[in-house]
Amino acid sequence: MTYEKCRELLASKVVGRAAVCTPAGPRIMPVNFSVVDDAIVFRTTPYSVLGTYGWNTQLAFEVDDVDETGHTGWSVMALGRGTMVEDPHELEEIRASDDPTPWAGGLRQLYVRLRWTELTGRRIGG
Repeated sequence: MTYEKCRELLASKVVGRAAVCTPAGPRIMPVNFSVVDDAIVFRTTPYSVLGTYGWNTQLAFEVDDVDETGHTGWSVMALGRGTMVEDPHELEEIRASDDPTPWAGGLRQLYVRLRWTELTGRRIGG
């Protein structure tokens, strides 16, 4: 798929999976997210796997859509460095444009941004 189509499909969803390497091996966590400019933004807790290992390191992020009856679907993957968003002005812009709203309970006040260096996707079936 083209870059433009990948970005469009990525922005059409609110739940994806962030993958990070930890000392105990790779971990994949579902997160609510939003696309802000050319970056994926999600919120987590400071002591979670993503809060501990998901910033200042390479992350992979995946979102997809599957029609099990029709055997069709698509998948988009983003790769890039995760960074913690701490600047008050940047946080204000994210909250004003498209603040990712976690579905999980508890406070998720740590914002992580994945500014992708690679955005790819593919369709399956049909």
